[in-house]
Amino acid sequence: MIRMHVHQWGTGPEVVLVHGGLLGGKHAWIAQQPLAKRWTLLAPDRPGHGQSPPARQDFEPESMLLATQLLDRPVHLVGMSYGGIVAMYAAAIRPENVRSLTVIEPPCTSVARGEPVVDAYRDAMRGIVEATDLEPAEALRRFFAVVGVPIAVEQPLPPVLELGIRQLLGARPPDEADPPLDLLRAAPFRILVVSGDHLPANEIICDTIAQRTGAERAILSGNGHLIPDTGPPFNKLLEQHLTAR
Repeated sequence: MIRMHVHQWGTGPEVVLVHGGLLGGKHAWIAQQPLAKRWTLLAPDRPGHGQSPPARQDFEPESMLLATQLLDRPVHLVGMSYGGIVAMYAAAIRPENVRSLTVIEPPCTSVARGEPVVDAYRDAMRGIVEATDLEPAEALRRFFAVVGVPIAVEQPLPPVLELGIRQLLGARPPDEADPPLDLLRAAPFRILVVSGDHLPANEIICDTIAQRTGAERAILSGNGHLIPDTGPPFNKLLEQHLTAR
């Protein structure tokens, strides 16, 4: 069991922010910095990212690591993309210490297996993850196109993006995840599922998770998959969820 490096900002109730497949905790949540005026933001570098030790990207051991290291006391939990899968697994491990759970476009296609657009999304994602012979810039272009990131890829890649895409290549494919939705439905905390209304597969996945867990459902469009980067709109939505009773 390794220890993740955790970036910390602010004071107040603790909010754990679990990043997605590319950026570590320091860079993934820059647009959430204004929340540090009222909340303690804890942003771990998942294994292989940022200042954490190297490891293959894999939602199951990472969820145990998250549950052990950061869910040892009551916190709000937020997970983005692949980190959303990690967060769902971790929340089911330590539900007594989760005050609320927010998941943002988790690519767990298994929850809606058989839907043509979801299966196509699964195949496209797996094609990138398993293409370990791709040059980093080309892999990043394909990844951005598949998940809906509205950013052009320029060379040379910034070091943080090169590290991230190299970590993504060879990762455990997200379609292998079967998140414990029944356990989450039975848990005592509130759940919010957020999507960006840019990719039909994500809308179906998020709708399914919300229906099966009894979660609230929200859509923030305009920035593709990078929903937290909308800044104030996402921060307002998140804070409303964190303070709801």
